[in-house]
Amino acid sequence: MLPSVIAVLMLLSYTCGENPAIQVILTNKGLQYGKHTGTDWIQEILENVTLPDISGKFPIGRLGSVDYTLSGISITKVDLPEPSVEFYPNTTGLKSSMSGLSVALSGEWRTHYGIIHDGGTLDLALFSVSVMSIVELGKDANGHLSISSVTCTCTIGDVAIQFYGGASWIFRPFVPFFKGHIKGEIQSRICPKVEEVIVILEDHLQVMNVSFDVDQVLSLNLSLTGLPVIDASSLNLGLKGELYSIRTHKEPPFEAQSFTVPQQHSYMFSVGMSEFTLNSASYGCYSDGLLQATVNDSMIPPLSPVHLNTTSMGQFIPQLPKLFPGLLMSLTVYAREVPMFSLKPDAVKLDFQGTVKAFAILPNDTQAPLFTLNVVSNFVFWTFWAEKVKIDSASFMVYSPLVLILSLNHSVSVILGKGVDLPRMKSAQLVNSVLKVDEVSNSKKQRK
Repeated sequence: MLPSVIAVLMLLSYTCGENPAIQVILTNKGLQYGKHTGTDWIQEILENVTLPDISGKFPIGRLGSVDYTLSGISITKVDLPEPSVEFYPNTTGLKSSMSGLSVALSGEWRTHYGIIHDGGTLDLALFSVSVMSIVELGKDANGHLSISSVTCTCTIGDVAIQFYGGASWIFRPFVPFFKGHIKGEIQSRICPKVEEVIVILEDHLQVMNVSFDVDQVLSLNLSLTGLPVIDASSLNLGLKGELYSIRTHKEPPFEAQSFTVPQQHSYMFSVGMSEFTLNSASYGCYSDGLLQATVNDSMIPPLSPVHLNTTSMGQFIPQLPKLFPGLLMSLTVYAREVPMFSLKPDAVKLDFQGTVKAFAILPNDTQAPLFTLNVVSNFVFWTFWAEKVKIDSASFMVYSPLVLILSLNHSVSVILGKGVDLPRMKSAQLVNSVLKVDEVSNSKKQRK
């Protein structure tokens, strides 16, 4: 029923009007799968429900009335029919209903008539139980997904009671007179139990992390940027999707732009990510001073026609072997500006503007500066889908010395060749997954 659907959303769970960089879309197909998955979970909850004591009176003609108390009533068996769950745009929420539910319960009975006290056990059955619940989904001040009950109704078709022990045979004829009261008491307590479960789910949502460390350098913010968007066929959650430097936590000088994720109704859910997420990661690394590296000859493939020494580099700069004969060299490479990603159809483009400082390694292990070279590089990474998301380098457009091409080629291949693992959900795995990279006209980067 409805709580099960929210549990599925929890496997997926600031500023008003802020554009999301990541969108998560749950389709009706995914909602119905969540309904099937959650049915067993609901059954487990129901089997552990104990109802509060029920007390009342029933008349026994001119003799007055008998006080009774039913206590320790717990569910022993549930015949759980297929629930109905649907998106409910009227309240930006979900509507769940179930009819034809049958429940078997057991407990104890006690009676009090004057100085006569009696007691025993009982079996109780509820037939044709119908429950309808509507919840509203929202966003709290910290970007958590929130849930609240809007309405709940419950009806019970009939109640059957069987008493055992004590002088129960005396009271059996009077069952029709007071079972209506018992039915009403139980009926009035079902919706509070449903709402209690919703409150528990809300408490879980409020303590869920909306920001977590991806590694030792970057932290990912997945807080909601606005209210959930619900129509008759889907639920859309807009997430901030920003990667921060854990050490500096600086905001990037550009903003996320609006984008639309194409509806894929044949899939259970879709995740769309704009280039803002990639560029925020780039800015986080840049602001943390991580986009720099030292390249030496040991990093150049042995079969390369060019090596990092003054002799080999003499073919590009003839003065080097004359001024510094037979010396190894090192390069310090660093980003001059924040490298920026842009998404193209089936490809990811990276624009890199950097500086290369070359040094000769002297016999006393000190370094003598040779030259400084500004570099403008453009990388295009074609994408494909395998057992996990993987971005593989396919072509390079690099305007710099050959040795730098080799170095950057090697570095990028090592980083991207590992692939990017998608987060895994408990007791769930992705099936028939598709990765698509596209260009959205209104997702151009803007400086603040």
